[in-house]
Amino acid sequence: MLPSTGYSNGSLVPGSSEKRHGLSQREQRFRRGGRSSRDTRGGNGFRVSEQEKPRCTEFDMAYFQSYSHVGIHEEMIKDRVRTDTYRNAIFQHQSSIAGKVVVDVGCGTGILSIFCALAGAKRAEMKIAIFICSSHQLKVYAVDASEIAVQANEVVKANNLSDKIIVLLGRVEDVEIEEEVDVIISEWMGYMLLYESMLGSVITARDRWLKPGGLILPSHATLYMAPVTHSERYSESIDFWRNVYGIDMSAMVPLAKQCAFEEPSVETISGENVLTWPFVVKHVDCYTVTIQELESITARYRFTSMMNAPLHGFAFWFDVEFSGPAIFPSNNHVQSPQFTSSDINPSDSQREKRQKPNEALVLSTAPEDLPTHWQQTLLYFYDPIEVKQDQVIEGSITLSQSKENSRFLNIHLEYASGGRSFVKESVMR
Repeated sequence: MLPSTGYSNGSLVPGSSEKRHGLSQREQRFRRGGRSSRDTRGGNGFRVSEQEKPRCTEFDMAYFQSYSHVGIHEEMIKDRVRTDTYRNAIFQHQSSIAGKVVVDVGCGTGILSIFCALAGAKRAEMKIAIFICSSHQLKVYAVDASEIAVQANEVVKANNLSDKIIVLLGRVEDVEIEEEVDVIISEWMGYMLLYESMLGSVITARDRWLKPGGLILPSHATLYMAPVTHSERYSESIDFWRNVYGIDMSAMVPLAKQCAFEEPSVETISGENVLTWPFVVKHVDCYTVTIQELESITARYRFTSMMNAPLHGFAFWFDVEFSGPAIFPSNNHVQSPQFTSSDINPSDSQREKRQKPNEALVLSTAPEDLPTHWQQTLLYFYDPIEVKQDQVIEGSITLSQSKENSRFLNIHLEYASGGRSFVKESVMR
């Protein structure tokens, strides 16, 4: 590990004794962050000791390695809903970024770090134009545990931002930043919001470095679920086997159901597939949420169908908001509220937020909104249930981190309707 001494324009400090691990001298100009032996305290006074640092498992290494491939970054950057919303949020909060210290958790190619640097520079130019000068210079720490950090550093240099952006290769749990930070930004959301468990790294960064009153982008996240009907999908995957070129292959149906519906399916549906108003499974306040709170989440739901249709399963999606602290009450150490679908109308509240862009930007992955690379996550039943209008669908959902690999998501679904009860277990790998 490197000694925790000063930084020099994103380069390794002279005289560093770090091994080069086969990288060229040009590639070594970015910093490999190392944790010193001392205990550290984040801006919120949270003590992070060596004993509390989670070990990096083989699953973690494989996860980081997967992000070394350019394809996954291309897919995310080409998602205009995602990338434009982040850029707009950064520029909306540029007064909180200019002249401040920023950490980009999981920086990837560095695009969000660069947005922050550009927003901060633009704000600084505006201040100079009206003769208000500040001695504080914007600094962005771009942290990633994947080797994509090598390319990120090259991108930073190509855009002449090495004086503002310092690329750190390593886990947030391991790298050393010798100052408190004003802003944390991260695109941490996985399928079904919590898949990949990257939010834990954001929480670690917050507890280690964020100043009191600092900004986290995004600030809040909400996971929704709703019952869905999707006869076309069921027909394509299951009914197809009942008559194949005039041949009865219905013996394939049990295996087809298992292969098609055993695990969650990431796909795009429309609002027409949704049978009721959605239910809030979990609301996350990034300023207060704890790592322990995310290990297992349980919520009880109750829906009333708005139409006669076959119930094929449940869809899950999320939205995130980009606002300052204390906008919502903390749900720290409190289980998700037990609303029914008739108690809330999240779609109305989302529309209201979008009509007030100065209050909070919202990135939504809902079926009725523009599609994103997250799409929606579908948990299909092996056999559909015919439901009538006003028929009740109720049960519980538990999402927990897999003991085998904390980045996997165990799903325990209990559902009942029309006097019949079922249980479905699944793992999102």
